[in-house]
Amino acid sequence: MRKMLQLTLIAVLISVFPLTAQTPAPSPTATPPGSKPSAPPEEKLSRTKHTVTIDGRRIAYTATTGNLLLRTEQGAPRASIFFIAYTLDDTGIAQRPLTFSFNGGPGSSSVWLHLGTLGPRRVVMNDADAPATAPPYRVTDNEFSILDKTDLVFIDPVMTGYSRPVGEESPKSFLGFKNDMETVGEFIRLYTTRYQRWGSPKYLIGESYGTTRAAALSNYLQSRHGMYLNGVMLVSSILNFQTARFEPGNDLPYILFLPTYTATAWYHRQLDPDLQRDLRATLAEVENFAMGDYTLALMKGNDLPDEQKKAIASRVARYTGLSPDYIERSNLRINIARFVKELMRDQRQTVGRLDSRFKGIDRDAAGERYDYDPSYAAIQGPYTGALGAYLRGDLGYENDIPYEILTDRVRPWSYADFENRYVNTAEDLREAMTQNPNLRVFIASGYYDLATPYFATDYTFDHLAFDPGYTSRVTTEYYEAGHMMYVHMPSLEKLKRDLDAFLTGSAR
Repeated sequence: MRKMLQLTLIAVLISVFPLTAQTPAPSPTATPPGSKPSAPPEEKLSRTKHTVTIDGRRIAYTATTGNLLLRTEQGAPRASIFFIAYTLDDTGIAQRPLTFSFNGGPGSSSVWLHLGTLGPRRVVMNDADAPATAPPYRVTDNEFSILDKTDLVFIDPVMTGYSRPVGEESPKSFLGFKNDMETVGEFIRLYTTRYQRWGSPKYLIGESYGTTRAAALSNYLQSRHGMYLNGVMLVSSILNFQTARFEPGNDLPYILFLPTYTATAWYHRQLDPDLQRDLRATLAEVENFAMGDYTLALMKGNDLPDEQKKAIASRVARYTGLSPDYIERSNLRINIARFVKELMRDQRQTVGRLDSRFKGIDRDAAGERYDYDPSYAAIQGPYTGALGAYLRGDLGYENDIPYEILTDRVRPWSYADFENRYVNTAEDLREAMTQNPNLRVFIASGYYDLATPYFATDYTFDHLAFDPGYTSRVTTEYYEAGHMMYVHMPSLEKLKRDLDAFLTGSAR
């Protein structure tokens, strides 16, 4: 009987704990065989020491390269934001001015302002009147950096640079006007808090769509986080998108782009000799025409008499270097895509959009649009190659994912907050200036910028407000270059002087 009980017990034990190990069926959430579970997101920083000479003074600074994790209030990670910060070593950091910088796109990393004008190192490249810079590309000390006046933090928004969503977040959560503003705003708040910079005079500087973001942030930071800024710097500004959208029924861009068409034709010597003598005098004449007779003619539409149409076409032709017949066939309205192809068609050349001083050659000279932007082609290689070497070499930061210089991975970009109307953040800036009477604005515009023309920026700020107190807090400077005016050495030198003066005058 006892033996029977022992055998029964053994049988039960075998059935519950088999002698041969068996692999359990994987659960739906189990890690696939042969793979490792994803590592939780973490912050990774590299700190390096450097020196640079600016305005004849040797300064020592620390570069901090890495990422900050943005989290929910419950601690769940949402996004990893890549940044590069430069801080001087020999000053009281808590009171020293601090500037946050970003570029545009949307979809652009911060590399252009960083390695073009603001940072302590800059890309070595030739300008429009010299042969294209040959690879490999490099950086050199930037004697025109503003690091002697302000510490700098360069921010890459989500999906640009090395910045990415993390945790359960999808890219869609960040790819739109409002989400982008809130994400960059949260980074600025977090950096300011963690690095104890609430006592510093604070600035924003953006380029292109980065100016759209900066204007919106000036109000958002103020209303959401109580962070009042000392200044906003806008490089190649676009706040009101109506000024740059060539769409049926919107005549504004045709008027506001005209002076830049003239500047472009002037640079390539396509105008009559009397208009080639002095660029600024010629532009003043064209601006008066654009806001006067040309505007009135476009407003009349089909009611414009044929005789007046021919007279206006003749004057537009005189100011653009195009033929009166082409102007008439275009209903007096020349959009940018046509202009860059048509201006030098007889020479089988195109001109650039970002910087119309640059020239390109298309597959043929018969098309309506150019095949590529020669000004972007000139800068893409040098900035990408130089940054790639600089990150690992000088800054000691390693990351194997692609660094997105200027990417379409942000598409589609949501403007849901502006449905059925044009994007316009000039009102955000006006509101911020109303509530913060110490907020000052600096604007840098290039004469040869066909992406964000200077006259469109002037128009936007002429309509910002009707209180004369606003204009006394806005400074505008012009440069004989394009969208990235700093690729032109005289403009880079001038931009340094202008930014220095603005920073000195607004840090009280």
